[in-house]
Amino acid sequence: MCEGALGAAHPNTLTSVDNLAGLYSSQGRYAEAEPLFQRVLCEWERVLGAAHPDTLTSVNNLAGLYSSQGHYAKAEPLFQRVLRERERALGAAHPDTLTSVNNLANLYLSQGRYVEAEPLFRHAVDGLRIVLGEAHPYFKIVAENHERCLAQLRNRG
Repeated sequence: MCEGALGAAHPNTLTSVDNLAGLYSSQGRYAEAEPLFQRVLCEWERVLGAAHPDTLTSVNNLAGLYSSQGHYAKAEPLFQRVLRERERALGAAHPDTLTSVNNLANLYLSQGRYVEAEPLFRHAVDGLRIVLGEAHPYFKIVAENHERCLAQLRNRG
């Protein structure tokens, strides 16, 4: 209905398409989610530019989809792009940037790249401790991710 009333590139339409893609992704319906995530990303890039926060959210969503499927080679440059652009625009200590650090670290963790993941997790934990505090639920999630990585490193050596 949004598309018919507002047009294919309207922000409300794109948000609806992105939400539908997210639903499909959470249901494991990756083949249906991917073209929707790609459509939203293309439109945001065209309308808002490559570095706009909404565009970067779409890049992150597509990277997450690829990561969920084990398509790490497709996900990694996208997660790196989001991190690079958020660092440039928001700074290294911003919660959104630190979320991007955590996302990239999780990708490395999923691949068994613990040596690369650990300093990223440490950076995210240290930054989130300052900006959110240790009682914040998201801080706890990232700290648990870091602990899982440290456990893997201990088990290897």
